[in-house]
Amino acid sequence: MDFTYSEEQEAVRELAGRIFSERATHERLKEIETAAADEGPFDRDLWGELAGAGLLGIHLSEEVGGAGLDFVAACLVIEAAGRTAAYVPVVETMVYAAAAIDTFGTGAQRKAWLSGVCNGEMILTAAMSELAGEVILPGGDSPATTATAQSDGSWILSGTKACVPAAFVANAILVPATCLSADGTATGCGVFIVDSNAGGMNLLRQTTTTGRPEAIIEMTGVAVAADRQLGGPEADGAAIVTFISEHATTALCVQEAGACATSIELTAEYTKTRVQFEKPIATFQAVGQRAADAYVDTEAIRLTAWQAASRLSAGLPASAEVAVAKYWAAEGGQRVVHAAAHLHGGVGVDRDYPLHRFFLLTGHIELTLGGANESLRRLGRILASEPA
Repeated sequence: MDFTYSEEQEAVRELAGRIFSERATHERLKEIETAAADEGPFDRDLWGELAGAGLLGIHLSEEVGGAGLDFVAACLVIEAAGRTAAYVPVVETMVYAAAAIDTFGTGAQRKAWLSGVCNGEMILTAAMSELAGEVILPGGDSPATTATAQSDGSWILSGTKACVPAAFVANAILVPATCLSADGTATGCGVFIVDSNAGGMNLLRQTTTTGRPEAIIEMTGVAVAADRQLGGPEADGAAIVTFISEHATTALCVQEAGACATSIELTAEYTKTRVQFEKPIATFQAVGQRAADAYVDTEAIRLTAWQAASRLSAGLPASAEVAVAKYWAAEGGQRVVHAAAHLHGGVGVDRDYPLHRFFLLTGHIELTLGGANESLRRLGRILASEPA
């Protein structure tokens, strides 16, 4: 595939790279971590600057205040965030929620929610995972969470979601649910835009290794107006869930590609300047081989992620490409950051040095994506379903 950026995409890449590199410095990230409140670390100043530069809505329609570019442009912003491990919910707001609302939402929904995303006033996310007992289940088009229809067209949501990213800073959350008629008959899947502070919403903090908290959301009789069903009553909820899953998975892979790239850059610079036996350790064969393997993994993560992003952006089927990207991100990412930490020695785990953030971010993304084996099984099912 041709991964050459268009003129507009190249401008986005350069602008995002400059803003993140200038604003999400090691010293600034330490400040954010020290001052983090219950909502977790969040650089609101950087968020405002991204909005002012037009980057939060770069992929959204011009009629809601966006730039009208594509998913690749959004991923360029996300890659820059991954390269700095910045504390801003770009994946959650731009991809989990805003992209789905822009694609499937009614005119009123798009106007109500996306203008705020573009100007930085609205933070959104989606609750894609279910909590069944003590087991966290991946999202699907048959959620355990239910939405029961009411006579006035509104809905009552009940159920428990888990591992909801950015829930404590979000204004609203997209919630997939199985739709039930008044007599309890399942009528399909729907996705609902729910205020994070709505009555009956109880958010329980889940602490993560990166310090970016996620949430278990217990919904008990949450009333949702009829106009909060994404796309309206005729919308294909299963298609919306698939859209969110594929785009969010790809965005996370792109974010990880950025994190791995910076890990490799830090390692290359360190091994060139760290001297042992009167020679830079980069000249040692074992060090060079380990670094080369990490570089190969990083390139595999990057190329497969961008292949998936390119196909999704073009509106092409991409389930197999997303599964491949997910496998490489889950499998290769940890090899990269472990190699980087090992080649740094003790410096690699020093919190006064930036590498630890990329180690933790990569681990967080891996856990969010799920294990590599499941990705291979999914890819196998896709290949087996194709005609010979």
